[in-house]
Amino acid sequence: MNLYLVILGLYLMTLTLIGALKSRRVASEEDFALAGRRLTTWVLVGTMIATWIGTGSIFGNAGKTYEIGLAAAFVPVGSLLGVTVLVLISAKVRKMKITTVPEIIRNRFGNFAGVLTTVSLTIAYLVIVSYQYNAGGSVLEVILKDSAGNPLVSTGTAVIFAAVFIVAYTLFAGLFSVAYTDVFNSIVIVITFMVSLPLLWYRAGGSSGIETLFLASGRASHLNLWGIFSAADFINFCLPPFLLILGDANMYQRFSAGTNSRSVRKATIYFVVGVLLVEMLIIFTAWVSSAMIPEAENGRHVMVYAAMNLLPPLLGAIMITTIVGIIISTADSYLLIPATTLVKDIYLKYLHPKASERTTLIANRLTVLCLGITAFAVSRGFAESAGFFERALYAYTIYGAAITPALMATLYWKRATRFGIIASMLMGIFMTLAWKEWILQNWLLPDFIRGLDEVLPAALVSTLTLLAVSLITSPKNPDRKSQPCNSED
Repeated sequence: MNLYLVILGLYLMTLTLIGALKSRRVASEEDFALAGRRLTTWVLVGTMIATWIGTGSIFGNAGKTYEIGLAAAFVPVGSLLGVTVLVLISAKVRKMKITTVPEIIRNRFGNFAGVLTTVSLTIAYLVIVSYQYNAGGSVLEVILKDSAGNPLVSTGTAVIFAAVFIVAYTLFAGLFSVAYTDVFNSIVIVITFMVSLPLLWYRAGGSSGIETLFLASGRASHLNLWGIFSAADFINFCLPPFLLILGDANMYQRFSAGTNSRSVRKATIYFVVGVLLVEMLIIFTAWVSSAMIPEAENGRHVMVYAAMNLLPPLLGAIMITTIVGIIISTADSYLLIPATTLVKDIYLKYLHPKASERTTLIANRLTVLCLGITAFAVSRGFAESAGFFERALYAYTIYGAAITPALMATLYWKRATRFGIIASMLMGIFMTLAWKEWILQNWLLPDFIRGLDEVLPAALVSTLTLLAVSLITSPKNPDRKSQPCNSED
């Protein structure tokens, strides 16, 4: 019997059992969206790490490591800077006792700004969920093979399996099921990579063996830490995750789900250390594995190949299960957020303000189902597009350019106005979608600017628009009440 399927099957059965048990604790919309605001420090740390370390890390960053080598150690810099800044924001957000990011913006700038935030968030997060489906399908396709190595299921069928499980699991108990399994996933992630890295290092022959393997395969540049990236490259891959995590609704939801402000702040500090540890473990494991994988096709999914071909069978099966757990954790979180946001900021605000707790809970679950189906349709459109790294950066840019500047201004700038916030979000979305299609840039702009992806132009235009429009439309008395009403713990 396929050991990989046995271990993975046991893991999925365990997740299903946990989800079923936790679903018995869900009696209200707050339970579903915020786990009853009862998440302790270490549960928060686990769920934040498992949420952030997703396909963008295990496939995107690892795949980039196979492509460029040791210099990929700089790829997580944007994420690390973002989580560091989050430490300063976390306690403030917890005191607000909000449920969603659009709620923060709506409370200060009105309903239209809140709806626009909800739309932007939903678009970006569905893109993220869609490539989690594709990643899950890729893993299943690799391990579902007969004794002769022939695939037992097509790519499309494997993606359907992944999507069905992700949606069904999110439906069970919302953040209750997601958060507590995230803790388990985070522990398994760290242990698996800490054990796997030295074993792979030994198999490759240590530093001298790794150098020999890269030189023999004509990839000497993979040994270089410096000189690989240009300034434009650093901006292109560091700024999107920085902007996303700084305004990531997943993190703000976790802040609101914590027991109190102190536990949230402590969890965020530990989260910085956790992100650094796990991202470096993934990248160095991918780098060492890359030395032993000269074929580009196998290197495309370097972590899956390493698990199945370079590690002992049992450890390899655990690694595969860890990868699937990472995908599920991220997909669940990015599916849950837009669902709870739509229910809180659209359904309860405009469609059924007096809905009972039971009706609201049903609305949450139906919204998860509808968004899950929509994300699957999006995943079909991305099936033949660029790699996971590029898709991740594009989704991050949509969110980061449209929402993060507006969110930071809402929290910290008294002179920001409703017109500035709305104009900023619209311009952020427009520049993200139009940058590569803007024909004038091909002959009006210098080479350095043309080499940039959407992120810097979109974020810059969004921020400058916010500043300019807010200053023009700001009232003469800037000392008016400008913050959402904060409730102390």
